[in-house]
Amino acid sequence: MANPQISVAQSDNTLMFAEAAEAGAAIRRQITRNNDKFARIADRLRTSKPVLATTIGRGSSDHACVYAKYLLEIELGVITSPAGLSVNSIYNTSLSAENSLCIAISQSGQSPDLVSAVAAIRKAGAFVVALVNVEDSPLAAAADEIIPLQAGPEKSVAATKSFITALAAIAQLVAHWKDDRELLDAITKLPDQLESAWDLDWRNAAEAFIDVQSMFVLGRGVGYGVAREAALKFKETCSIHAEAYSAAEVLHGPAALIADGFPVLAFSQNDETQSSMRDTLGTLAARGANVFACGVNHPSINNLPAISAHPILEPILMTQSFYKLVNAVSIARGLDPDRPPHLSKVTETV
Repeated sequence: MANPQISVAQSDNTLMFAEAAEAGAAIRRQITRNNDKFARIADRLRTSKPVLATTIGRGSSDHACVYAKYLLEIELGVITSPAGLSVNSIYNTSLSAENSLCIAISQSGQSPDLVSAVAAIRKAGAFVVALVNVEDSPLAAAADEIIPLQAGPEKSVAATKSFITALAAIAQLVAHWKDDRELLDAITKLPDQLESAWDLDWRNAAEAFIDVQSMFVLGRGVGYGVAREAALKFKETCSIHAEAYSAAEVLHGPAALIADGFPVLAFSQNDETQSSMRDTLGTLAARGANVFACGVNHPSINNLPAISAHPILEPILMTQSFYKLVNAVSIARGLDPDRPPHLSKVTETV
């Protein structure tokens, strides 16, 4: 039976808790140690002017790729699409990738289909940048350039700080490429802000999610990848059937599932998407949903505290607060977030 009383003392002894709490320190390392790499890669990209970009990743890394897609398209106007990994690994089809960028993201850098896809797209003419935590991994060896995530060892099956460091690396790459001084300055504040985000109190949401079986997680624009990551974490650590949707899509069909008390968690950064997010959440609440939202206020929903920052970085900070919440929900449901059933830290897909 789930314990309705969640306390930090009951949930702070997991690897997931400890590793997620290290995200701020990891970003400090990343900024300090990778600055020259970001600058060198950005110089090449400004010179080559890639006409499109592809992303390669699985699981949490693929959700980071969604964040990359929105940043590259919004900030740089470069059309970005996920690569179909089986096109090479299963179908053995060659692609044309001249004058393109490929961003590959992985914590371990070991999955054979990722390595195969990177090798193939590089051979086809793409400039491959790998964001990887294990610097001597096969994926790192297959790339043109690597950006070490600097997350440090991550032992919990549930990825946390490696996801956050991937998002931060993407933001830094885009900021250097665009030479966006405002964003670069904002990134220097990110480590301290992550530590503040970790201390925010989301216990009311945690208590509301202890006994749920199904729920929606919403985001939009640069926050959509975070919504997908949150839904995955609910599944793998809490055994909750959580589905992620763009706030622009949820009313088109999924909202038919809304009944009194149906739980919804939403992430909303302070940008052009915020007004539509507020309207959507108000509509869902009017239909009976129990809505918890971070970053947007509405009289009909439960408002979660958030750290104000550059809009591109706000989803990263929300993720940090979320990891503390989902770890607590997992423990309260009598589960072990470090060892989800049927899962392992490294998934080697062909």
